[in-house]
Amino acid sequence: MSQLPDALNEIVEEFTEVPEADRLELLLEYSRELPELPARLADRPELFEQVVECQSPLFLAVEVSAEANNPVGLFFSAPPEAPTTRGFASVLAAGLDGAEAAAILAVPDDMPQQLGLTRALSPLRMRGMTAMLGRIKRQISEQLPA
Repeated sequence: MSQLPDALNEIVEEFTEVPEADRLELLLEYSRELPELPARLADRPELFEQVVECQSPLFLAVEVSAEANNPVGLFFSAPPEAPTTRGFASVLAAGLDGAEAAAILAVPDDMPQQLGLTRALSPLRMRGMTAMLGRIKRQISEQLPA
């Protein structure tokens, strides 16, 4: 049984089902789908945390709802000229935005490696996505009621 929320599991399956040579192109497709920031966050840089492990500027914000099961909202800001970073952020947004806090906290830390991109991308780039996931999990843990 997968430890991934359904939407993220579907994305991982999508990556592993395409030939290895096409996975980078799939990541670039995701980069073009990164959601824009909502107006209420667009001019509030103080609400975002920079993920310094990313080779390009990437900022994220996490909102944990007080509703039942604590659904999580994820927001990313990355420049268009950083398609790999935007692609990773978009994968996480598509796979985790709206998921329950507990489900996100249960995502294995090595989830980025499950995409099958380790031979197409440098270890530094892969470390950036792993750091994004780590920041998301840390922010969720900090926001959950004790």
